[in-house]
Amino acid sequence: MFFALALALIAIAGGALVTYLFDEGAPVPARLCSGACIGIAALGLVGFILASFLGFSYLVLILSAIILASPLLVLRDQNRREQVRVDVHDAIRSVRRAILHPSRRTNVYILFYAVFALLLWAVFDRAMIELPDGIYTGVKNNYGDLPFHLSIITRFTEGANFPPEDPTWAGARFTYPFIADFVAACFVRAGATLRQAMLLENFVLAVSLVGLLHRFTLKLTRDWLAGLVAPALLLFSGGLGWWHFLKDSHWTKQGLFGVLFNLQQQYTINDYGYRWGNSLTTLLAPQRGILLGLPLAIVVFTVWWTSLETSEEEKRQEEGKRQKVKGKSKTKQRAHSSSLLPSTFFLLPSAKRMVAAGLIAGLLPLVHAHSFVVVMAVGACVALLMGQKKWREWAAFFVVAGLIAAPQMWWATHGSSVQAESFFGLHFGWDNEKDNFFWFWFKNTGLFIPLIITALLWRESSPDGEKYLVPRRLFFFYLPFTLCFIVPNLVKLAPWVWDNIKVIFYWFIASVPIVSLLLARLLRGRAVLRTTGIVLLLTLTLAGLLDVWAVVSRNAEFRIFDADGVAFAEVVKEKAPPRATVLHAPTFDTPIYLTGRRSVMGYPGHISSHGIKYEDREREIDRIYMGAADAEALMSKYNVEYAVVGPQERNEMSARGTIVNDSFFMRYQLIGEKGEYRLYKITGP
Repeated sequence: MFFALALALIAIAGGALVTYLFDEGAPVPARLCSGACIGIAALGLVGFILASFLGFSYLVLILSAIILASPLLVLRDQNRREQVRVDVHDAIRSVRRAILHPSRRTNVYILFYAVFALLLWAVFDRAMIELPDGIYTGVKNNYGDLPFHLSIITRFTEGANFPPEDPTWAGARFTYPFIADFVAACFVRAGATLRQAMLLENFVLAVSLVGLLHRFTLKLTRDWLAGLVAPALLLFSGGLGWWHFLKDSHWTKQGLFGVLFNLQQQYTINDYGYRWGNSLTTLLAPQRGILLGLPLAIVVFTVWWTSLETSEEEKRQEEGKRQKVKGKSKTKQRAHSSSLLPSTFFLLPSAKRMVAAGLIAGLLPLVHAHSFVVVMAVGACVALLMGQKKWREWAAFFVVAGLIAAPQMWWATHGSSVQAESFFGLHFGWDNEKDNFFWFWFKNTGLFIPLIITALLWRESSPDGEKYLVPRRLFFFYLPFTLCFIVPNLVKLAPWVWDNIKVIFYWFIASVPIVSLLLARLLRGRAVLRTTGIVLLLTLTLAGLLDVWAVVSRNAEFRIFDADGVAFAEVVKEKAPPRATVLHAPTFDTPIYLTGRRSVMGYPGHISSHGIKYEDREREIDRIYMGAADAEALMSKYNVEYAVVGPQERNEMSARGTIVNDSFFMRYQLIGEKGEYRLYKITGP
């Protein structure tokens, strides 16, 4: 575990030092948050490239650590070294001052980050639970996702999965963005357990996300209170589901506190037409890719906003360049300008920032593909609306991002089994099946959308006359993000339409600072306005708070693998070689996901959401377990080397009207068993 912690610290430190190349004036905490996300993404990409050529060994981890530590070279520059020294000194002095002479605002900040850090630890600590009788999760929405991510991680650590095949579909290139899981695999290879590896990565990224959203909101609104409200709106997002909680409390004998300490349902996503969910329990904990992609995207958005605000220093630099060429002939002036601008352009702070933003955006395709698409599409719209005077900076962003992303996109799509047509189609209203469109969104997001409109229309008096709460520049910056809401409500962007939330969520992220600014204004007002602000904040977060409370209060645990299944996985790892192909029932909770071995077919829900047509293979697996006349030929077709007969196979086949033919499998060698699980050797020496 020590090596895994060291690897994480090197990645964070290296990423933080990189920020000195483009993020002038950032405080040390912001650099650490940005650096954690940049460093972890770089660890995934660098480690994956090295492992693809050299094998997944300690040598690869050591080489990756050396490369991740290369930003130390920025300290060769005396001025930058002095800047780092001053920043560290100021950070230490600020901590000392906060302890010895705390101010009211300092106390608020300390309490704010302490509470959120403890909360995030409590949630992600429940993502995977190891108990004597098996492996559980305390996050209901993680019930199907956890075994899938475990299969990805173990395919790297146990199955030598280079180049990566789909762990749920043997023989197909893996197109799912896997970098977040490969980073966890790096930590496992460095000595951590599966649970420790995921908890370490998840906690670091989640805390960084809070810090980055806080800073993004501060940059946009210049309001410290809005910066504190924003993470609460994110982590406790939800709709009007709290109303059902109040009804449950009223109609049951348990009462309010009895229901609260024995929550049996989710209040942000359920069968009552609530599909939005809570960001922490529905998206960030179960779907590991977005937990890395989202903070990286926020870093890019922050860089865009900073670059759009041209500093006086840059204006003086540009004026100086014009003075240098003044008085020369037009021909010489053009010649001089053409030779001067390319060499000096990249020295401008705004250019450095946009090149860095391009590099960060370029990391996204194998981290979280939806985030990459959003960043590039929204970036194009922002550039058209606001970037005409900085077209060179925007051109640099798109060129650099494209150069870094293109090889990843080619690799992910080349030779894929994905049916591209399954990703697109007209579909109105996202995942709404029965409600009026407007009522659906009001029910799912509560007063969030009305508050956005209110904030955009809000005028307040100032010494210069009336002005809008949301300045014109911020309004135009926000406008392209509304497409992330409009388009997914008109078009299906994934085989499973609910996955459109991975795009819609970026509209929510961009809207959070605006709603936070309005709430901050109300909370600073007189008693009536302050009370209104508190009530509004409570209505926006109560349903999400209930779902998060259900996790941290340890009300429920959902078992995925029983003790025999966990032990059987060790038997399979002992008896079957790393790249063996194993036949098992197409279900989400097979112990084979803990072994890293190839699966002929995994859970249909995962496979279909990746755009793969699975029905024919599923029917043929049924025929094999029935012991049909062509069963042997079908096993030969899929190169089956080992077959599992266990509780999942019997239950899954029985649910589809099929009975496992034990006599058929008895003709093969039984090489391992644990409880009701049996492993048969089908082919090989």
